[in-house]
Amino acid sequence: MASNPPGPCCAQGFKHDGEPTGVSLKVGEHEAYLATPDPSIAHKDVAILYVPDVISIWQNSKLLADQYAANGYLTLIIDLFRGDPVKLNGPPNFDFASWIAKGSTGDNPHTKEYVDPIVEEAIKYLKEEKGVKKLGAVGYCFGAKYVVRHFKDGIQVGFVAHPSFVEEDELEGFKAPLSIAAAQTDSIFTTEKRHRSEAILAKSGKPWQINLHSDVVHGFAVRCNIQDPSQKFAKEQAFHQAITWFNTWLL
Repeated sequence: MASNPPGPCCAQGFKHDGEPTGVSLKVGEHEAYLATPDPSIAHKDVAILYVPDVISIWQNSKLLADQYAANGYLTLIIDLFRGDPVKLNGPPNFDFASWIAKGSTGDNPHTKEYVDPIVEEAIKYLKEEKGVKKLGAVGYCFGAKYVVRHFKDGIQVGFVAHPSFVEEDELEGFKAPLSIAAAQTDSIFTTEKRHRSEAILAKSGKPWQINLHSDVVHGFAVRCNIQDPSQKFAKEQAFHQAITWFNTWLL
């Protein structure tokens, strides 16, 4: 693997203050959130698909989508879990392997066979309903796997932060510019996995970037404690990393 499976750190963190400005909607049967830029700054025919962490569509992901929209990008978050996200700061003994295999109810799996069609439906919505011709994607934690998996469906530029569950062949298959924001302390995207990912990307022939952020842990780009100056700085820099990447390679 280029990154390890999800673990307890994938659902730990802090809820951020703010008032989301996008709209909730359905894409097919799936919950979604759409953040639309002001027409005066909107990038024509361009969008970002936001593939979320295991907490799915919630306060922090909505605020991040709004930030992408404030930079001119129509941004769609899609619920990958059919209404079965993981609770923020839930029980420390939460069984991630069982949740992925069967879901919380025992009959709602979150494996790639079930998640892939949801991502494909979101991409189809953006292309057919919103007229998107240039598509970027951001993936946080769990969502990173599905950014790299869906290059084949038209993702042209990618950004992922503290990725989990990415297979080496999936990373090798992403034949487009890819930027990664990594945490200094991360049991999922370890130093070993990061260096392996660097080696894979170096062979890709496409632009790539891995930025390592000090004094933060897995999940920092979405769920850090913004009262801590180091964590707040890293989160903001990861976001600017993504915007700069898209401004350079997607527009």
